[in-house]
Amino acid sequence: MKETDFFTKLCNESKLILVEPSEEMKSTYFKKSESYMVSARILLDNSRLEESVSMAYYSMYYSLQALLFKTGIKCENHSAAIILLKEVFGLNPSEISSAKKERIDKQYYVTFSVSRKDAEDLISIAQRSNSGILNFLDRLNMEEVRNFRNKAENFLNGV
Repeated sequence: MKETDFFTKLCNESKLILVEPSEEMKSTYFKKSESYMVSARILLDNSRLEESVSMAYYSMYYSLQALLFKTGIKCENHSAAIILLKEVFGLNPSEISSAKKERIDKQYYVTFSVSRKDAEDLISIAQRSNSGILNFLDRLNMEEVRNFRNKAENFLNGV
């Protein structure tokens, strides 16, 4: 019930809607993802560890946005996008969920510290996650795009 209310609210606020699948938006979000990954590495190299963690997470998030737009889903909520990764695409959201928690903890709370290894590990996870989504996208044909879009529509109609 709680998840249903959450998705209904997002749909009612037009923060989660079906749009036309867009190769252009997919490409734009992947470029953004790559840029944030470069930033994460630069920040790590300059011992800006909290910021590096944040950029690594956002790199993952923008890869996810690329997948969503490729299939015609516009989602303006991080948690909902992560849930859709599992519910619509059948992909394991654990890495991006964990990265999101790390980003929130490191960005908003002063009681958490970040080690160099933490930042390095998250960058590695983000690179692996982004590669996985890119590989998934590269294998999608138009029929599969339509099938995922229909699955998203059925999921949203069921909430």
